[in-house]
Amino acid sequence: MDDGVVTSPLAALSPLALMVRKLETHAILDEDDRRALLALPHTLRTYEPSSYLVREGDAPEQCAVLLSGFAYRQKLTGSGMRQIVSLHVPGEALDFQHLFLDVADHNVQTLTRANVATISRMALRDLAQTRASIGNAIFVNTLVEASIFREWILNVGRRDARSRLAHFLCEFAIRLDMQGLVDETGYELPMSQEQLGDALGLTAVHVNRTIKSLEADGLISRNRRRISFPRWDALREVADFSSRYLHLSPRKP
Repeated sequence: MDDGVVTSPLAALSPLALMVRKLETHAILDEDDRRALLALPHTLRTYEPSSYLVREGDAPEQCAVLLSGFAYRQKLTGSGMRQIVSLHVPGEALDFQHLFLDVADHNVQTLTRANVATISRMALRDLAQTRASIGNAIFVNTLVEASIFREWILNVGRRDARSRLAHFLCEFAIRLDMQGLVDETGYELPMSQEQLGDALGLTAVHVNRTIKSLEADGLISRNRRRISFPRWDALREVADFSSRYLHLSPRKP
């Protein structure tokens, strides 16, 4: 599963810089805060697609930060039916909740090949407790995740298939752009139609039809898995999309 393991000291460009950037999307950190976060001892690993980073029932000892690639959270019914409950992009910590909750109540898996930095749970929790601004940033980040969960519940529960998919595509574009991972030609959608269905509460066949419908109306353009948005404002209207729930502006000190 692992291509290699490297323990990284504080460097001019730490792999944890992406995590710091993500935290600063929602909260204010000063230079000492940044240095403290970048100085956290961490281990780098590469995981293949579908690798488990968190397993339901485990007691995690590490906090994983996604450096490249994508990951998702999922819950399973007793009969094995899967619901994908969130998608994660580079820079995001995958289990801040386990700084204070001792047992995982869901699974986290890699969606694609992914580079991950793992930080000691205790080291990160100690830093959050001793530096109030870092603790606040982690708390706010967790609240924003909860806001996204609420929007996903609304999406699956009350929007039709066309709006659900359009909303998902809009959100993914905004979140990638926040991390500097979108260009003028759009982005690579890393999910299969079956995986999209598990996130949207639809069958793969229904996802396929809906994608073709959005494409036929000129709302999206596809080149294999690359998605671009020739009519972005119209797509947002179809999606009933407002970025308010993403809380993009950091709070003022």
